[in-house]
Amino acid sequence: MDGSRLLQQIKSKIREQLDTLRDVGVNPHLATVIVGDNPASKAYLYNQHKACSDVGIGARKAELAGNTTQVELEATIKKLNADDGVTGILLQLPLPVGLVDSSAISLISKGKDVDGLNPCNLGQLFQRKPSIVPCTPNGVMVLLRHYGVQVSGMHAVIINRTRLVGRPLMQLLLNEDATVTMCHSKTKNLATIAKQADILITGIGRRSEFVVGPSMVKPGASVVDIGTSSVGGKLMGDVDFEAVSKMASFITPVPGGVGPMTVAMLLYNTLLTACLQKGLELKISPSELASTVPT
Repeated sequence: MDGSRLLQQIKSKIREQLDTLRDVGVNPHLATVIVGDNPASKAYLYNQHKACSDVGIGARKAELAGNTTQVELEATIKKLNADDGVTGILLQLPLPVGLVDSSAISLISKGKDVDGLNPCNLGQLFQRKPSIVPCTPNGVMVLLRHYGVQVSGMHAVIINRTRLVGRPLMQLLLNEDATVTMCHSKTKNLATIAKQADILITGIGRRSEFVVGPSMVKPGASVVDIGTSSVGGKLMGDVDFEAVSKMASFITPVPGGVGPMTVAMLLYNTLLTACLQKGLELKISPSELASTVPT
């Protein structure tokens, strides 16, 4: 499942929407907040800002020192909440040790929360009335739709229970009538459970300790790899791609699978929040973003 190619198609659709929306005063502008010098976080934000530039969305950075206090971080978020020129706010995670991400995320205005992690936005998702949905989980769902992977009635196994990925993805899959099993570090017989999955999703990101090999995959399963690890300077996922790709119906590569879809959904959410602030409906849904038939 080629996320990089789908990202380019979604960018084209977002450009088309922007051309129409600017005529009615919608001007999306994303503000990103990063604390410290984490190289992976900086690389991620570079890609996000480049993607914004590619489609014509404005973007700015708030770069805070690694010794920033909780009070200073939250003051930055409050300032961006009050800035009418900012329509979307992204707090880059993880934060340095000593800072509380849940407190900072809760401060981000519900209507500017492009990551969909504000408790109000997560609550709407769990009530089956989603408005702004976390980027990576929504990107996974768009990718599955694009490639025609059946979700309804299927058994999905998620090896990740984080607030950022596993928990919202579980709810999205449940909303599409999948049966979902969530696994984590305390799960017993993980390999046995994983092999029962029609859709296997993994997001551990510690390749030296954890690898999904053929013995963990049901023949014909769809395998989604969200994990990222640097191994000898090379970016790798959780899955032994070469071996598992021989038995899976669909599989995402790393890089080039889910990562670009996270970028795509950030662009979508930035456009969505700008529309919501104007009281307008965005006339394209995530399902429609997935509608282009793969070649």
